[in-house]
Formats: sequence, C-alpha cells, structure tokens
Amino acid sequence: MKLATWNVNSVNARLPRVLEFLETHGPDVVCLQETKCEEAAFPHEALAAAGYRAVDHSTGRWAGVAILARADGAPAAEARGLPGSPVPEEGRWIEATVGGVRVASVYVINGRALDDPMYGAKLAFLDAMARRAAELAGSPLVVCGDFNIAPADIDVYDPAAFAGATHVSEPERERLRAILATGLVDGFRRVAPDTVQHTWWDYRAGHFHKGMGLRIDLVLASEGLAGRLRSCGIDRDFRKGPKPSDHAPVLAEFEPA
Repeated sequence: MKLATWNVNSVNARLPRVLEFLETHGPDVVCLQETKCEEAAFPHEALAAAGYRAVDHSTGRWAGVAILARADGAPAAEARGLPGSPVPEEGRWIEATVGGVRVASVYVINGRALDDPMYGAKLAFLDAMARRAAELAGSPLVVCGDFNIAPADIDVYDPAAFAGATHVSEPERERLRAILATGLVDGFRRVAPDTVQHTWWDYRAGHFHKGMGLRIDLVLASEGLAGRLRSCGIDRDFRKGPKPSDHAPVLAEFEPA
C-alpha cells in the first residue's frame, strides 16, 4: 500500500496540483487536510474521473479533512469528527477503513501562541487523539496529517528561533509522545532516524528556498504496519510551482502483509 498525506491549503485552489500528484505517484490512499470548502463544493467528480473515491469532513472555509482511495478499494465505514474534540464544529478528523487498514486524516489545531485560548484547545484536541488512538490500538492503523507539532529539535530549522512558541513546546511534544505510546510509530523517523527534512515552510521571505522549515506533517503507523515500511519520504517538488501549498506531501509505502 502506498499512502500519502498532504495539507493542500484549499483543495479547490490546489486541485490541478492534487490531480498531478495522483497521476505522478499513483498512491492507493491519500489523506488531505485544510481542504477549506463546503461539503457541496468538495471536488468528488474530478477525483472520481482520476480514479479515486473520497470521503470528506467539510465544514466551510476553514479546516476540512478528507481520505481518498482508489475506486477499487474505496473508503468504508467512515466516521467524521474526533470524539472529545474541543471544536466539534470544525472538520479536523475523519476515519475510514481502506484495504483492511483503519486510516485517520487529522488537522490539529494550530494553537496560535502559548497564552492564547486556542493553545489550551490544541492540547485538549491532542488528548482526545490519544484516547481515540488507544481505542483503535491492536488493529492496523495509520493516523496521518498536519499535526502542527515538530516532534523534536531535529525537525526545526532553528530551535532557538522558536523558543517560547507553539509547535515546539514541551506540553505539545509530551502529548504527541502519548499518542505514539498507544502503539504508533513515526514512519519517517523509522526509516530516516537522522535525516533533516521539512514539510512546511512559511510563504514569506523565501523560507522554502532558504531551508527554513518545520517537519509537522506526520505518518504514524501501528507497529505491525511500521515493520513493513518500505519507504517514507517528503516530496519537495509539490511545494514548488505556481500557487503551491505551504506544505509538501509525505509518502509512505508498505510491503504487502
């Protein structure tokens, strides 16, 4: 199974790139975040023409998540919304079963600043994720998406520049470790323990070309699946080109069982 996750920062604005990505990589499953559209505006027809069925949790101009799968392995038993989320009105979590694997696409709350109320909401959201991951433990599971957390200093271009900021704070990282402790593995770090790569770069001041990024988009896989990882990497090319998302997609490929 080849799986990808990508914060597209508006699925309709980025639809040509999404279709190009599907044609280039031919993934079996794709998790999208920040789709930013109403339910009626989600591009099901265009994706179906490309050979993919989609389930989406679309709640308007902010947030939004989706799972795409090849039409011959369409998503099943979908579930929208994270139990216990402090922002249930926002589309930030969707689950579906694809090829015997439970897949969740997540867009974690940004948090804004350590003294902002949304930071507390972010921590509560991560706590809810840990509870849900524990409920799903014991079966093949992938939780992937935009976590808005850099797991360690190696995932930050300049840790000193982020001191006292969100995305790197110890409470956030502690909660990510709690999610991993339910039996999940950071796929990228499993195959590239010492590699410095990023998935997000600010649009401003040429941050992408200067290498000023963060690795905040993750593929977490249950231990059994992680043991079958053939590869897990970041495609920087899809951060380039006209009107790119500020995120690059992450791709993971698993050996057959």
